[in-house]
Amino acid sequence: MFFNRRGSKKYAYITARVRAMKSKLIQREVFPKMMNMDLAEITRFIGESEYKQDVDELAQKYSGIDLVEHALNQNLARTYRKLLRVSQDEPHYLITEYLRYWDIWNIKTILRGKYYGAPLEEIQEAVVAAGQLGYRQLVSIASMESIDDIKVALENTPYHSAISDYQGGMLSTVENNLDKLYYSRILSSMDKSKGEKLSLKFIRTEIDLKNLKTLFRTKKADLPRDEIMELLIPGGAELKDGDLRRLVSLSWPDFIKSQEDYSYWSALSEVISEDMPSLMDVEAELDKYAMKYSSKVSHYYPLSILPIFDYIVRKNNEINNLRTIARGKESALSDDIIKKHLVM
Repeated sequence: MFFNRRGSKKYAYITARVRAMKSKLIQREVFPKMMNMDLAEITRFIGESEYKQDVDELAQKYSGIDLVEHALNQNLARTYRKLLRVSQDEPHYLITEYLRYWDIWNIKTILRGKYYGAPLEEIQEAVVAAGQLGYRQLVSIASMESIDDIKVALENTPYHSAISDYQGGMLSTVENNLDKLYYSRILSSMDKSKGEKLSLKFIRTEIDLKNLKTLFRTKKADLPRDEIMELLIPGGAELKDGDLRRLVSLSWPDFIKSQEDYSYWSALSEVISEDMPSLMDVEAELDKYAMKYSSKVSHYYPLSILPIFDYIVRKNNEINNLRTIARGKESALSDDIIKKHLVM
């Protein structure tokens, strides 16, 4: 899609709105203080912040950890839909494409719920209406009895082609198709101007980080090469098709050693080894890398889509951190374990 560069790129207005929204994000020094709170105190803290409207609206229906979970999800959806309301033309188009992540996430959630026989109410409450598919539409899709009905409901959406061959059963192929569709769409939505070249690299870097997580999980599990390749998403910044094929073919020790060849080594060098028992630290460091990279590139072109993408990433990370602390306190996890899951 192409836009008139002079008249229709309304980045000055939308980026000013985003700066104001970003100023209301919870500061990083607050999260350690929340570690000293119990769940009731965390709920009260959230209810006195930017999440007040969501906590107040949902307090009659939910309590405890359920109240926190639903308030966070509702706020995320409300925030992202605000971005769509206050944007026009090219910014609106690119935000729409980026937020299709949540449509993909919701379709996966519904299909997983159906596959594992989860109660309908549980599936419906798990959706986050932050993309193009509205809450009522998602609830309606979740209530459908058959996979064929779900496919019909998605027939006039971009997602139909990714699920058209799915007949039920294992979900890995259809989930992979949905991920590839998402990134294919957003890569093709980027233009070739200087600012958009950085935006394109932003998305390609996101693909690299997603592929690295997949590679670490599948190589550690010693999955067959063909299965691993099928799970990887084309279009990365550093991990091109040839790199992915090489990494997939390596033994686990050589795969670990090979990470020195890429810029992501700066994030991984302190946490990876051949005998590491868990990938928790690896994934946390890759998430931190994503946050730092997002912040850095957003300052290069302040009147572009990059500061908006950065805000979307940071808002989602704030939600994840709040959810992690609340769940950790509910489960009586140690502070050290909770901290390992936080990205700040």
